[in-house]
Amino acid sequence: MSFGILGKKIGMTRIFNSESGSMIPVTVIAVNGNSIVQRKTLENDGYQAIQVGFGEIKEKNLSKALLKHFGKYSSAPKRFLEEFRFNPKEKLPDLKDNHIKAEDVFELGQYVDVIAKTKGKGFQGVVKRWNFGGLPQSHGSMMHRRTGGVGAGTTPGRIWKNKKMPGRHGNYRRTIQNLKVVEILKEEQIILVSGSIPGAKGEAYLVIRPAKKRVKQNS
Repeated sequence: MSFGILGKKIGMTRIFNSESGSMIPVTVIAVNGNSIVQRKTLENDGYQAIQVGFGEIKEKNLSKALLKHFGKYSSAPKRFLEEFRFNPKEKLPDLKDNHIKAEDVFELGQYVDVIAKTKGKGFQGVVKRWNFGGLPQSHGSMMHRRTGGVGAGTTPGRIWKNKKMPGRHGNYRRTIQNLKVVEILKEEQIILVSGSIPGAKGEAYLVIRPAKKRVKQNS
């Protein structure tokens, strides 16, 4: 299956392997409420894809364009939308009322990629933002964590593009690859994946898709 689902990061915990007794750190992801908003076809759109919606939102907080979009496809308003392309030869699973469940897409032991945004850090200096080593910390020095020299005053007489400078840090879109689906709680619609993922717990919205770069499944 080439398409995935959306979710929300709940937090992290750990579980124990009953056979080996080893501890596995896992991230808890809630995926309840996924539904198909729009189906795109080769005839109408030139490619085949589905648009998945996740999360509740009040109509007053949406633009008129989005409200019309949801109304056109008779879908409830969704906070988070993502599109998944797939092969025209690939068949979609039979979904009841266009609702997608975790077990419809993933299975235990499968490897997935998780896409999310990192925590926002606000305006930061070069030491935190770019891991600069800093300047002398001894008595008399007034530089410490400052940027230092950024260019000559004569030729070229300007700062080059892409110079590492202070600025906004965090809130970057990142993909964590090859995380293993350790457990699927069908009743609660919760997925446990091995390892950590970006974003703040209880706030980060995620895209979960089958791994594009498969790793060898030794266990």
